[in-house]
Amino acid sequence: MAFLDFISGIHQSTQRNYLARVNDVDKAKAAEIAKRFDRDYFDGERIYGYGGYRYDGRWASLAKKLVEHYQLKSDAKILDIGCAKGFLVYELSQILPKGTIQGIDCSSYAIENGMNEVKGSLQGGLATSLPFTENYFDLVISINTLHNLRLPELEKALQEIERVGKNHKFIVMDGYRNEQEKVNLLYWQLTCECFFTPLEWEWIFQKTGYSGDYDLVYFQ
Repeated sequence: MAFLDFISGIHQSTQRNYLARVNDVDKAKAAEIAKRFDRDYFDGERIYGYGGYRYDGRWASLAKKLVEHYQLKSDAKILDIGCAKGFLVYELSQILPKGTIQGIDCSSYAIENGMNEVKGSLQGGLATSLPFTENYFDLVISINTLHNLRLPELEKALQEIERVGKNHKFIVMDGYRNEQEKVNLLYWQLTCECFFTPLEWEWIFQKTGYSGDYDLVYFQ
């Protein structure tokens, strides 16, 4: 298991007004709407989520890092849990056109409105019950998704990643290192159920048997 700083550049490219997130709207109501993971979350107003989740090429750098770091072969099998509209699936398929790149997401809206280029590789499903055989994928990834689960479901999801992943695993979760980052996270998040310090995340990984690599998002 290793900490890999792969996501910070993408995360920090977005400007966030933390105070406006709690002062200008009914945050509790916005969170209720966001947790439906439907049109409002992806393509509705910014107060409910992305404010328009459109392809902008930002995931290309992460796809390149993953392929290079894990030295993936041209026919590699990769699963993206929480794939949303398939942007990272698309970037990986551009680098590995002979590979089997699949995405799964709990949002039927995201799947139905996925990128046309990879729509056939996306499917609905839950991280806690992956519809794949054991040791099938060379790399299993989950970016900013598993922290939306509560602890019992998180444990199942991490065990499922271990089950279907043959070699490499990489996940990204929300975390904090000080009180300011904790407050910012609480102000900004809409769907997150699990957020812990780095040491706490490592403890959870050990307790659940997760052996893969990870990165943490900090709201500085």
